[in-house]
Amino acid sequence: MNKEKLVVIIGPTAVGKTQISIDLAHRLNGEIISGDSMQLYRGMDIGTAKIKTHEMEGIPHHLIDIKEPDEGFSVAEFQSMVRPLIRQISERDKFPMIVGGTGLYIQSVIYDYQFSEAPSDPSYRSHLEERLKNEGELALHKELSTVDPIAAHKVHPNNSRRVIRALEIHHCTNKTMTEYITSQTEEALYDVALVGLTMDREVLYNRINSRVDMMIEEGLVDEVKRLYDKGLRNTQAIQAIGYKELYDYFDGKLSLDDAINLLKQNSRRYAKRQLTWFRNKMNVKWFDMTPQINYHEKVEEIFTYLAGKLQLKSNK
Repeated sequence: MNKEKLVVIIGPTAVGKTQISIDLAHRLNGEIISGDSMQLYRGMDIGTAKIKTHEMEGIPHHLIDIKEPDEGFSVAEFQSMVRPLIRQISERDKFPMIVGGTGLYIQSVIYDYQFSEAPSDPSYRSHLEERLKNEGELALHKELSTVDPIAAHKVHPNNSRRVIRALEIHHCTNKTMTEYITSQTEEALYDVALVGLTMDREVLYNRINSRVDMMIEEGLVDEVKRLYDKGLRNTQAIQAIGYKELYDYFDGKLSLDDAINLLKQNSRRYAKRQLTWFRNKMNVKWFDMTPQINYHEKVEEIFTYLAGKLQLKSNK
């Protein structure tokens, strides 16, 4: 059986994924699935650099604004939503494209990761649930931080179901949840081309700093204040970069200038982590997007690569 074709565009924050994905979607007759773990939240537009309607240029976008900021979201849920979307887009004779920067989310779709089939131990799970009642969420999350710091960083303390599941997997397999997922057979389910966008590090960091300044000008402080005034706390969404720093400002822990500087620093560190993840975990064809390079020639270069790898024809 022929595998469905899929293009994935990844890269660090502020590298230029949005515009190049639109230009390629026009060439491919494509529809874009957001691979960003925070753009799915309503009311979190500026801080997540969510694409604006006019920027879409008529290209359909999926998995944007599908959750409220007080709702959780998991890798397994992303996987269960995206795979049917890929099939539906293909059946419409359109081309599915995933665009984003959340590496594990994208990996979970491309490869046959079976989250539900990880070993379980009902008695141990009951023991953890009892501890949750007696010791609270933070105690279990602290234990997860010790055995699987990567999962602990991704799972919020109040998402106790996911914390318990991660601890249960470690108990049963002597592997962290992260190791369990990535040790599964990595045979791609799709005829996939992974395009990575990169950039001179100093230029990228300057773009990140400028983007944060632009977000402040566009009203990020007011956007976060609306969430703060609603009493939203201890949610997965509020842990996003750009939100947690300004919460510290509203709590009186930081001055506004210090919060903005911390936001820039955290964004730069996140970009570095993204690049490290993509280079270590995924088989990516990298393209340098440093601004002095001719943009239109770069789009043509990327399309030529996709056309050769996936045997495509241009919609141009």
